[in-house]
Amino acid sequence: MLDLQRLRALHAVSVHGTVGAAASALGYTSSAVSQQIAKLERETRTVLLEREGRGVRLTDEAHQLVRVARELIAIVERAETELEERRGVPSGRLTVAAFASAARGLMPPVLADLARRHPSLDTRLTEVDPHLSVDLVAKGAVDLVVAHDWDIAPLPAPANVEQTVIGDDLCDLLVPEDHRFAGRTGVRREELAGERWICQPPGRVCHEWLVRTLRAAGQEPEIVHMADENPTLVALVAAGLGIALIPRLGRGPLPAGVVEVPLDPMPVRRLYALWRTGAARRPAIAETVRTLVEHWPAVSAHGPR
Repeated sequence: MLDLQRLRALHAVSVHGTVGAAASALGYTSSAVSQQIAKLERETRTVLLEREGRGVRLTDEAHQLVRVARELIAIVERAETELEERRGVPSGRLTVAAFASAARGLMPPVLADLARRHPSLDTRLTEVDPHLSVDLVAKGAVDLVVAHDWDIAPLPAPANVEQTVIGDDLCDLLVPEDHRFAGRTGVRREELAGERWICQPPGRVCHEWLVRTLRAAGQEPEIVHMADENPTLVALVAAGLGIALIPRLGRGPLPAGVVEVPLDPMPVRRLYALWRTGAARRPAIAETVRTLVEHWPAVSAHGPR
């Protein structure tokens, strides 16, 4: 008989692309995932993974098993949902994927609150970029996603995924204290021509928003420094190396040498919780979404700065 845990391991490799990434998502070691798949290969007398450069490639037989695994995982999920719904108490394991600043600024108090009020609920967090996380929840790799979009870059949601709004995160223009915009009560987008920008790398939502917004205003942004994490971007601004547009969530206090200036109109990104339609009745999902929305006003920093 096929072992569900081994099928989960193969499914995770299919979703995440590598054995290492699958292991991180499952909470295992890479060797443990490799062993699970090796046992599955012996049981099925089939080669499932082939070496391809530094990674692996799923064989045709593996893709067929992944389709079966996805169906079985969905069946198990429905059964677990029905049992949890009958008990009426959030319980079991709940895997959550959140983008970096939500993982830092929103999730810690939410997870602590859930652990305190629901000791039978085992919530596990992983940090994932929004563009990737929506696909992960759709494929069943995680149970719940906290993602965001911008006004000009809507978040795509597959047909089998439901969502609810958590709240809006405001973004400010950060400039060095001796910059020409420092001390201003507002800056129009048309005034940004000729500035040196610090932002996240291409492929990240914030980068795409900046490029598309400035191009819409007839400007080609000069991006001089790129970094993944907002604290690094803020440090580069503090060093006088350029300006940056940084969301408030998870940003923390600004260091000396950095001034916050409102951009007019102020950019907003909207946060969502997303989950599979099949798990919509699960008390753990409902309670986690409710807790996310409940904690949002305390962490969103919408008030005067």
